[in-house]
Amino acid sequence: MRREKNAYIFSSDRRRYRHGHAFRRGLLTLLLMVLAALIVGNFMVSRHVVLENRRLTVLNLPMDLESYSILHLSDLHGAEYGQRQKAIATALGDTRYSCVVMTGDMLGKDGDTGPLLDLLALMPAETPKFYLPGDMDGPITNPEAHGDLTIYREWAQTLQAAGVTLLDRPVLVTRDKGRIWFVPEQQYALDLESMATVYEREAGVLRARSTSLDADDAARLRVLEYELERVMDIQRLKKEFLPTDIQIVLTHVPLTEDYVSDMVSWGEKENPFSMRYASLILAGHYNGGQWRIPFLGPVYVPELGWLPEDRLVQGLDYLAGIPQHISPGLGVDPHYTWQPGRLFNAPTMTRIELTRKAN
Repeated sequence: MRREKNAYIFSSDRRRYRHGHAFRRGLLTLLLMVLAALIVGNFMVSRHVVLENRRLTVLNLPMDLESYSILHLSDLHGAEYGQRQKAIATALGDTRYSCVVMTGDMLGKDGDTGPLLDLLALMPAETPKFYLPGDMDGPITNPEAHGDLTIYREWAQTLQAAGVTLLDRPVLVTRDKGRIWFVPEQQYALDLESMATVYEREAGVLRARSTSLDADDAARLRVLEYELERVMDIQRLKKEFLPTDIQIVLTHVPLTEDYVSDMVSWGEKENPFSMRYASLILAGHYNGGQWRIPFLGPVYVPELGWLPEDRLVQGLDYLAGIPQHISPGLGVDPHYTWQPGRLFNAPTMTRIELTRKAN
């Protein structure tokens, strides 16, 4: 008998192929939908500026400083959130604060001050504004010859003209009888007498040949005289600190537990100008880790490694009993070379209200 050819001999394979192809196509569609949702979700998060509100108990807070509030900003890196920083204006709304503290890296590329000036324009002109330069800002002085006789770099002059105080020494703010100092952290450990000796020696060499100084030497001499005046002013201000004063310590890079413990133990009880009298440390630098995994925290921080503890990167923590607040930041730090943009990491400002009341 002749065997008839079965036209459907391969039909089962074809059905499996069609089913497998449909499964892969469905899986790819699902993955693309998830990816699109993540992109849209991240865009909404990373462009939505947030204002956090925190109350911090300071047991020795003078009554006249009750509810004193600090708007803590850091690491704008020249970012723009709408025309004239509209998203930041929306987040601030009608929020009131006693002062503004910026812990560095607020400038854009090549010292661009435009986005920062737009941000500052949102704030009352009479509100004190303090700026501590970050690692990407560089020094505020220019020891090389330039177009004028000022010692300051162009960006520093621009901020000063906008009413910003550059924190190159401690600054005292008073409210009635309440006294609160804003102190650059590095100045607790300065050997001021040795610094004054070095600056005076170098300046003396240049003064001795003042008739033959070139433009660079003249600029260098002006900076040395400024540094000498600054050191002498810090020496004078140290004597004005009282044990009852509130000291707010500013640092760009967050401090560590070991460092603060050492600074507290080295501080002399009879010397009020000491970390042991600090009421709060304000820091920035890490931008909240830049890329974050929801509910887990930062992915990678160059100085801290993979999946570091969130308390080391942002928010409020206690070091040797002293609270340290690390700003989540507002912009994008180029130090995160393979982590462009902010991933599930809302640009954040923090309003910290000081109170004697236990939270």
